[in-house]
Amino acid sequence: MTRLTAFTALVLSLAASAALAGGHCAAGKTLTEGKLTIATGNPAYYPWVMNDAPESGEGFEAAVAYAVAEEMGFAAEDVVWVRAGFDESIQPGAKNFDFNLQQYSITEDREKMVDFSLPYYSAAMAVLTRQGVVDAGAAPTVASLSGLKWGADANTTAVPMLQDLIQPQSNPLLYNDNTDVVEAMKANQIDAALFDLPTALFLAAVTLEDGVVLGQFPADRSENPDEFGLLMEEGSALKECVDAAISALTESGALAEIEAAWLADATGVPVIE
Repeated sequence: MTRLTAFTALVLSLAASAALAGGHCAAGKTLTEGKLTIATGNPAYYPWVMNDAPESGEGFEAAVAYAVAEEMGFAAEDVVWVRAGFDESIQPGAKNFDFNLQQYSITEDREKMVDFSLPYYSAAMAVLTRQGVVDAGAAPTVASLSGLKWGADANTTAVPMLQDLIQPQSNPLLYNDNTDVVEAMKANQIDAALFDLPTALFLAAVTLEDGVVLGQFPADRSENPDEFGLLMEEGSALKECVDAAISALTESGALAEIEAAWLADATGVPVIE
């Protein structure tokens, strides 16, 4: 090897190291080289994704996705969006995405089947009900809520959260998804349900004509706070890179800025004592 080629090799080696240090640790670890494939729901809802168009980068999770991608060294044009069902994505096996974000709560049971990133959001839980179910003029309390007829999506963390935060007097009725929960509320099968605060606000404003967000339990009130993580295939080689990106965005305050920009509607809801 000549001195020139040896020097060139050294420069290339240093450049490669610098690229890795600068956020390109995903090289060779994504589904498609040079691209980052991100999944969301079909459809994806406000305020997580605006107008069911994640490629716009508008909405809390869409903005988080692009921030993580940039931190990992991917330009916006190198992000590829796909749609994936909530339940099927939790199941073990190969995925058609590098990571998926659609309000996945990090749980021990799920971590046996898939990998999660560090949390990107700690969700306050809120009580959704209908006008006239409870006295709108009274401050909500755990005691006043425990006697209500509760419903929950059996596939989410709402059931253990109900026991943790409210301890209802009767077992909640379980449904296949949040749509069924809302329909049960419309049919007077249940009085109330527990959702993360942004989702509860959306359902009250758009889906239930007489919907009311009665109050909220801040994340730090729960023994097991509901934290959302980016979902990846179990054993994903990308997890270390994704975690590093989440850490950097948390430390810089960028995640907090995104939350303030897109979840600002989640203010003014009374805290349940």
